[in-house]
Amino acid sequence: MEAPQQNLKTTLTLSLERFHISEDYGFLLPNPLMPLLNCHFLKSYREQRLAHLVLSCITMGYVWQEGETQPEQILPRNLALPFVEVSRSLGLPPILVHSDLVLTNWARRDPEGPLEIRNLDTIISFPGGESLRGFVLVTVLVEKAAVPGIKAIVQAGSAILQPNQDCLLRALQRLRLSIQDIARALAQMHDYVDPDIFYAVIRIFLSGWKDNPAMPMGLIYEGVSKEPLEYSGGSAAQSTVLQAFDEFLGICHSTESADFLHRMRDYMPPYHKAFLEEIHSAPSLREYILSSGNSQLCTAYNQCVEALAKLRSYHVAVVTKYLISATAKAKVRRKSHLPGPPRALEDRGTGGTAVLSFLKSVRDKTLESILYQSS
Repeated sequence: MEAPQQNLKTTLTLSLERFHISEDYGFLLPNPLMPLLNCHFLKSYREQRLAHLVLSCITMGYVWQEGETQPEQILPRNLALPFVEVSRSLGLPPILVHSDLVLTNWARRDPEGPLEIRNLDTIISFPGGESLRGFVLVTVLVEKAAVPGIKAIVQAGSAILQPNQDCLLRALQRLRLSIQDIARALAQMHDYVDPDIFYAVIRIFLSGWKDNPAMPMGLIYEGVSKEPLEYSGGSAAQSTVLQAFDEFLGICHSTESADFLHRMRDYMPPYHKAFLEEIHSAPSLREYILSSGNSQLCTAYNQCVEALAKLRSYHVAVVTKYLISATAKAKVRRKSHLPGPPRALEDRGTGGTAVLSFLKSVRDKTLESILYQSS
């Protein structure tokens, strides 16, 4: 009788290595701690900006994970070193800034769809849910609404040099419309951001470690400095938009407000800061209009100033709702699923300013810039 034929199906010899199983540790991943992140693999400016966004959000989550009563005092070297490295490369501080949270942190859901909030999403998030998404994306739309105004500044600068008063008039009219569009975009904050969530959940993750009683000594960046470093938290003053409008319109703020605004420029991408300096060094719009004797230009200029002051008044109202009123509500709230009110910055913005007095000051100084032509 013939012996049965051997199964001819080819079989592979079992190999632990082929299945990523360790001879020494079995299914455990041997020595799972990874090496330090290496920023040299970032090939472009855009990649560096995205890396700064990611590292800054991780940092804020780490530092404030236990709330304001128990913030972390030391940022571990495996986070501190790459964060500081990419920050130095970009000329940005190693903390979450406006250019991270807003300017870098958006994407279209449908790449071909409109730049509207229903078609937008954040790239990186932290606690706050839909209110955080709304806060970031409404601010994205505010920045987008400013684009015609930024272009108008460039057009106006050329018109002054030519000189061409008709072109300058049209540029001022476009600037006014852009400022009004910014106010309309900002109004969407009420539709998408819950004041209680913003105050009790989101705000702590925007807070810094300078002028903050919760972290009076700053933060130690392990492997970078043995002494604590101090950096301000996120602030609308870190947006280049309104500072560009101020420079162009020649608006002068109080010494205290001006000092804070200029300090916030160090939290902007260096090219954006340089744009402000370029506007400042250009021929004065106010002086040109006064010397021109053109009443239409004077009226158009004043309409821009009035629109900017109105926008700042609206900003005061928004901050009152999301900070001052929310603080009062949080103090009297008895039972809630929300955390207790963050007391360290009760009357201050996340950038560390006494926020209402600052906003009212810049609004009032804006109004003082109205031009009065002698008859």
